[in-house]
Order: sequence, then C-alpha cells, then structure tokens
Amino acid sequence: MSTQFPWLTVLILLPLVAALPIPLLPNKYGKTIRGYALGVGLTEFALMIYTFWKHYDIQNPGFQLVENYAWIPQIGLHWAVAVDGLSMPLVLLSGLITTLAILASWQIKDKPRLFYVLMLVMYSAQIGVFVAQDMLLFFLMWELELVPVYLLIANWGGQKRMYAATKFILYTAAASIFILVAGFAMAFYGDTVTFDMTELGLKDYSLAFELTVYGALLLAFGVKLPIFPLHTWLPDAHGEAPAPVSMILAGVLLKMAGYALIRFNIEMLPNAHVYFAPILAVLGVVNIIYASLTAFAQTNLKRRLAYSSIAHMGFVLLGLASFTTLGISGAMLQMVSHGLIAAALFFLAGVTYDRTHTLTMDKLGGLAKQMPTVFALFTAGSMASLALPGMSGFVSELTIFLGFSTSDAYSTSFKAVIVLLAAVGVILSPIYLLSMLRTVFYGGQNAELTSQLTLTDAKPREAFIALCLLIPIIGIGVYPKLATQTYDAKTVAIATEARQVLPLIAHQPLLDLHPPLVAPSVLATDVKDLVSALE
Repeated sequence: MSTQFPWLTVLILLPLVAALPIPLLPNKYGKTIRGYALGVGLTEFALMIYTFWKHYDIQNPGFQLVENYAWIPQIGLHWAVAVDGLSMPLVLLSGLITTLAILASWQIKDKPRLFYVLMLVMYSAQIGVFVAQDMLLFFLMWELELVPVYLLIANWGGQKRMYAATKFILYTAAASIFILVAGFAMAFYGDTVTFDMTELGLKDYSLAFELTVYGALLLAFGVKLPIFPLHTWLPDAHGEAPAPVSMILAGVLLKMAGYALIRFNIEMLPNAHVYFAPILAVLGVVNIIYASLTAFAQTNLKRRLAYSSIAHMGFVLLGLASFTTLGISGAMLQMVSHGLIAAALFFLAGVTYDRTHTLTMDKLGGLAKQMPTVFALFTAGSMASLALPGMSGFVSELTIFLGFSTSDAYSTSFKAVIVLLAAVGVILSPIYLLSMLRTVFYGGQNAELTSQLTLTDAKPREAFIALCLLIPIIGIGVYPKLATQTYDAKTVAIATEARQVLPLIAHQPLLDLHPPLVAPSVLATDVKDLVSALE
C-alpha cells in the first residue's frame, strides 16, 4: 500500500525541525521548554499511530509507504524511506519510549534547552535508521544518533560521565567504519553502482565476498547490540547516563543493531548467513551465560540491569540463527519486549536514585516500606525481565527456544547443547534479579540514608510512565498477537527465503571446511549422509 503524502518524511523531520526554535523559547523554571518538548513527542507518537493505522497493511510483507527522492545525485544519495514488518513495530517502540523519556526528564534543570534539543534530534535519527532504504542514508542516520547520546551522557551523566561517554563514542564510531566500508563494497560490486538497499539485496555476490561483508557488518552491529567481547562500553554508559537516556539506550538503540542484523546480514547476505548462523548461536549463548554471571558481581543497580540487557540480547542472536519462522518471530518479539522492560527498569532505577542519591545497592535497603509504589512497579518489571509466565519476556524467550530446538538446519547434538546452555541463563536471571530486589527493597533500612533524606513514594507522573510500559508488557504476555501480528507476514517471508538457501549452499566447496553444523533434512540426500558420517 502506498500513499501520496510523505508520511515517513514527516515522521523523520518533525522532531528535528521542532528542535530548532527551542533556543529561542522562554525558560521560566524550565516549564515552557519541557512542555514544548513533550508536546512534540506526543504529536510525533500520535502521528505514527495514525499513519500506520490508516496507511499500513499488516498482511503485506513488502515495503509500504515508499518514498524515493533524489537528494544528492552527484554521490548517488537518495532520500529513500519505507516500512515493513521489521521496521514498523520498532518505529512505534521508539516513539513510545522516547516520548516517555522526555516526560521522565522533568528533573533536568541544567541547560534544559540543549537537553531537549538533543533528545528531539535523537528521536529523528532513530526513526531514520528504521525506515532508511538507501545505504548512505542509513549510515547518515546511524551516525547522527551517536552524537546526541555522547553529549547527553557527557553533560548530564554521573561522576565518571566523560569516561563513559568517550568510551561509547570510540566503540560505536569505530564500528561504524565497517558499515561504511561494507556499504561501499556492496554498492560498487558488479556492473552497476547503487546504494539502494533493495537493489543491493538482489546483486549476485560471490560467496567469499558475502562472507567478508557479513563479518564486517557483524562486527559493526555487534558493538551496538552488544555481543561479547564488544560489550564493555554498555555497562559504563548505563552506569553514568541519566535515567531518560538509559531508557532510550536500552529500549531503542540496542534494537537498532538487532534490526540491522536482520535487514542486512540475513536478508541481503543469505548465503553467508548459512555459515555464520552457528557462530551467532554460540555468541548468543556466550552473551546469555557470561552477562548473567557478571551481573552477580555488580553492586551498582544500573550496571546490574545493563548486564541483564546484554544477556537478553543473546536470545535475539539465538532466534536469528534458527532458520525458522518461530525463531525469527521470537527474536523480533524479544526486541520489542526487552525494549519495554529495560526502559521501565532503568526509569525506576532513576526514580530510586532521585530519592536516595546513590545507585550502590549495599547502601540501600528497606525501601519497600517508604516507597511501596516504586517497589511494586520495580517488582513487576523484574518479573517481566526474568520471564515470568503472563508477561512478554516469557513469550519471547519461549518462542526462541521452540524456534531453535525445532530447526532442522542443525544436528540434534548441536541444538541440545545450545538450548541447554541458554536454559542456564534462564535459571540465572531470576537469581540476580530477585537478589537485587531483596538488597534494595527488603531488609533493614540504611540508618545513614534515612537520617539524611526524606524518602517519598512515586509521584503520579512517575507511576504513569512506568504503567505505560508495564501495561503493554502484560498485554503482550497475555495476548502475544498484539505484537506478533504486526510482523508475522514479514518473518514468515524471511524464514522462507533463508531456508531456500540451505540446500544450495550445502553444495559449495566451503562446506567441506565448515561441515556438520549445517545439517540434515533440508539438504540433499548425499549431504545428509556426509553429515551423518561426520557425526
């Protein structure tokens, strides 16, 4: 379905253009700036809902709301944007979380004009990443999003904010170089030069070229996801970032990498994905177990939640490696689910910090008596994060397990080992999350803390923000189709295309160097016999 009105262009440019007059607005007690930024966020989110409700067909797996204008033709740059089942739910997720993050920024008193300008610029960049259909435009939006995050952490973060912000920009900017190099390599491959992502996906690349480009993009997106051992910037960034920035960082920015892995590595480089998929599965398990164990050692509340995020993104890798509709659908659901859960937990961690002025869990304790609403909301978010049945985290992780365990692209022994190790992470997450709740909210109160501060419960604004995130979490947990119907048609198409490559790739000579993980029933009979013999 297409429309003449440039809806997606408006969605991208509205926050960016609306940010321009902020330096000219009066700033009496910061109320005008806050109200204006919130109004822009609400308008943007309402426009998203209207656009997709009226002009998007969830049954259509192809691109919709397509716009393509020559922007800088001298370098082949087009303003090409569109949405499909991969991007539409993530655009809505970005809209919800960023708008709530603006509402959560009510405590920002220092340089509010600059703060809200950066928030709105980041809003535009996020939408641009998810809807861009030109490789150069995608890279431009990807880079544009980095600058506001760096400045927000560097200006409004904690005591080690400059270290955390610098580490963030060095890691992510260095990784972006691989996106640019891979994009140019794909654009100039063959007889035609194009940056159009649809045309790039149709080029007939050699296997060696695909493997090289896939590796480069995996490295680039692996930093943002993040994948072990490229993850160390994330706990530092979360530990120092203000709560509204942490909400966006965990709720949206990590999902940009998961989205890009599907869009580029799986859709555009399917032959290479056959060889890298087992590696993704192994990396996913490493993420889950390593981050879960490391979370135990964290005494900083937000750093523990950051390692929890790393562990949960490991399930996304596992789903992407499955070659099944269930697995890829589960990966999408995990991105949406974790976006909501992480945003809620980091916001509530910020609420706790606003009252106690510390994130060190050993200095907290007994807060449930004085902050019962915060305690109840924090408990609900933690239950969702540990995959309690009835909440979205349970549905997404269960779907990924079923998708991977029923995949016929791997040997039974490989699947058994991967599923067993991933299940260890499911057991570990309740332990470190429940121990976090016990340390912060149960036990005796810290006498020094309570003697110096008057601890107040959540304000109506804060409870409203948390509920806006928790209600969809419970809704999806009870009725997953609320989320899955938005991308089902697309994930079926992706899984079908990925599986079609398996029998073809099995006869490539490289299989002899990388044999028995890519196995069995979808392959030709002679390959089945070879794999059986090797096992």
